[in-house]
Amino acid sequence: METKVSPPYRTVITLQDLEFGGTQRYAVHLLNNLNKDLFKLELWVLRGGADMLPMAQSSGVPVTYLSRGRWVTPRSLWRFFRKLKDQKPDVLYTMTAVPNIWGRIFAAVATNSTVISSWRGKQEQQFESFLWRFSDRLICNANALKAHVIKRHGVDPKRVAVAPNGVDINFFSPDRSRLDPHPTVVYIGRLVKEKDPLTLIEAFSLLRELVPDTRLIMIGQGYLRAKVQRKIATSGVKDHIQLISGANDVRPFLRQGWLLVLPSISEGFPQVIIEAMACGLPVVATAVGGAPEIIEHGVNGLLVQPRSPELLAQSMASLLSDLEMRNSMGRMAREIVTQRFSLQNVVKMTEQIILGAIAEKQAAK
Repeated sequence: METKVSPPYRTVITLQDLEFGGTQRYAVHLLNNLNKDLFKLELWVLRGGADMLPMAQSSGVPVTYLSRGRWVTPRSLWRFFRKLKDQKPDVLYTMTAVPNIWGRIFAAVATNSTVISSWRGKQEQQFESFLWRFSDRLICNANALKAHVIKRHGVDPKRVAVAPNGVDINFFSPDRSRLDPHPTVVYIGRLVKEKDPLTLIEAFSLLRELVPDTRLIMIGQGYLRAKVQRKIATSGVKDHIQLISGANDVRPFLRQGWLLVLPSISEGFPQVIIEAMACGLPVVATAVGGAPEIIEHGVNGLLVQPRSPELLAQSMASLLSDLEMRNSMGRMAREIVTQRFSLQNVVKMTEQIILGAIAEKQAAK
């Protein structure tokens, strides 16, 4: 009979990379805020990409790269398997698609770890209909995603928990002294199909006709970057769009902006929305994924249907043109984040989910 483990539980968090991204920020939040008396943490990264490495290292948690290459290779996967087999952590928390696939398979073969897996978007590429059985818990960051994974992939509802994203409301706070004197729209997100940045550029061209002084700041990187650059170059408004690869600290841009825009066609629970709300920004977003669980239309932001540059432009224009509405929504945004999405509350919720999965697994031995 195996000896039951006790705290601090040796806990390995795995990521595909440390490039800029919402899941990476979430992982770094956990590194910095999970109770170290309960969890002895490590971070394993399967391939290169170090945008968020300084933030991860600032937590004091050991960070191990299994490869520094651009891709996850068979060699890095072999190293992943060997480390799991040799170290046999008490808890393996898999995040992003490749760790969610191979981490669960390797853990089933080589360890008796309690396996926690993240579900932070409609990642149909991670074979959830089969692999959920290798997870003691799936943690979704939105109720919409929980419903999706149960319905589409047949996951046992008892194995699915919801812990929304959290934000440090002291770190992300309003600073009106930084507000740009010109109407400024901010987009922060990956330049990928799911985020639909090309529609945003179309919408911005229409917005300039409604609010001529408007500027757009786009912060992000991804496989659509070249297409985004070409779209900007031919848009007729290229002199009013600033494209930035990424930033470890997005607060200066959020404080500069008049609103945040997120034109996604698919989402989980967008971290950037609650970061913007904590800074007192109203948000214009598409009504997909977990966004309607954060934004109450007409109260702290506006929701529109995806793939509609006209509606997106009109919604942004209505906010940019109405100071009273913009300020009111900004105040409500900050209040809602403080009440529902503070990092302290969300981390505590996550701890309880992991501890419950550990206790359940030990009781079954």
